[in-house]
Amino acid sequence: MGDNKMNRRTLLATGTGGAIGGMLAPAALAPAGEGLDLAPNVYELLGVKPIINAAGTITALGGSLMPPEVVAAWNAASRHFVPLAELQNRVGELIAKRLGVEAALVTTGAAGAMLVGTAAAVTLRDRSLIPRLPLSPAAGIEVIRQKAHRDCYDNQVQACGVKLVDIETLEELDRAVNERTALMLAYNFREEAGRIRHQEWIAAARRHGIPTLLDAAADTPPRERLWEYNRLGYDLVAFSGGKALRGPQNTGLLLGRKDLIESAKLNTAPHCATIGRGLKVSKEDMVAMWAAVERFMRLDLEAEEREWNRRIAFIAAAVGKIPTLKTETIVPAIANHVPHLLLHWNEDRVKITPDQLKAKLAAGEPSIATARVHGTGQTGFLISVFMLQPGEEQVVADRVREALEHALT
Repeated sequence: MGDNKMNRRTLLATGTGGAIGGMLAPAALAPAGEGLDLAPNVYELLGVKPIINAAGTITALGGSLMPPEVVAAWNAASRHFVPLAELQNRVGELIAKRLGVEAALVTTGAAGAMLVGTAAAVTLRDRSLIPRLPLSPAAGIEVIRQKAHRDCYDNQVQACGVKLVDIETLEELDRAVNERTALMLAYNFREEAGRIRHQEWIAAARRHGIPTLLDAAADTPPRERLWEYNRLGYDLVAFSGGKALRGPQNTGLLLGRKDLIESAKLNTAPHCATIGRGLKVSKEDMVAMWAAVERFMRLDLEAEEREWNRRIAFIAAAVGKIPTLKTETIVPAIANHVPHLLLHWNEDRVKITPDQLKAKLAAGEPSIATARVHGTGQTGFLISVFMLQPGEEQVVADRVREALEHALT
């Protein structure tokens, strides 16, 4: 292993544990503060091939990549023990102050924020309910949402044992509210699909004294999204920490009213006998999320956008001579609000469908992942340059051009 590579014969001869142990052994000798290159590619050791991410901040692909300053914060936090609840409070205070919101909590993703946010509302006035979550259906605790806001993440809310009540109009909402209503739930990316706008929803919640929870997981950039929903009047807002913020993938933020944030803390780790006990946020993740927020607040987003548009122009130019092919740049209005490249072609002339192109790129070497994201329609072929690493736009351009040229009749 003089070349610092792990081959299959060595792995089989030593056993996985021995092989990994051999590679990690230098860690004990490395001075504190020095980096350690475990392998040219740790995924090579594991037998998992990395991909080129032309899909965006997709959870199934790892979200995003942590920048060096976030990785450095994570590593620094790993070197000491601290009282976790104290760290949780301090990091929350710093993030809240930085964003200009009342209170903040680092969570296990936006989904974890939704679960503990629901638990916070359910138990806000009766802490004896905390160890009883999820509640029995007989308890009859309800959460109201618009029918158009149904989503797979409803499961995070229902995990608390509540019943989801669907409404479509303000009149139905007023009739649905009762003494068992604990929360009003909304998804920001579905706002246009519903009949009740943000301001009307919030006003109704205020009129009835019901807390509100808004999922805004992928709503950054722009930067102001991190505080504008709370200022609009939402009591709790959930964000992903592992998407555009580029914190650890398993982190999120719950932002909002201090009493509800404090209630959320009581419903999660490190407290025992809570529904969120398994949603443990490590000391490393708390510190790294704080560093990610600080970085994002200082980031030159205009320069970032110029780079995304440069990548789009590069790929568009590379495929521009394909007969019948047209390109356009689109920016989703809410979630994934970054430039995307959309390709259109005449399938009578270029005999490949978008689904076939997607499969061909995924099957190649290296594999290129693409995906459709909300707000980009259903026509054409979508390429996200958001998460491409330096030089990968060349690979994407070459592979897309080759596939389309090969499909020409």
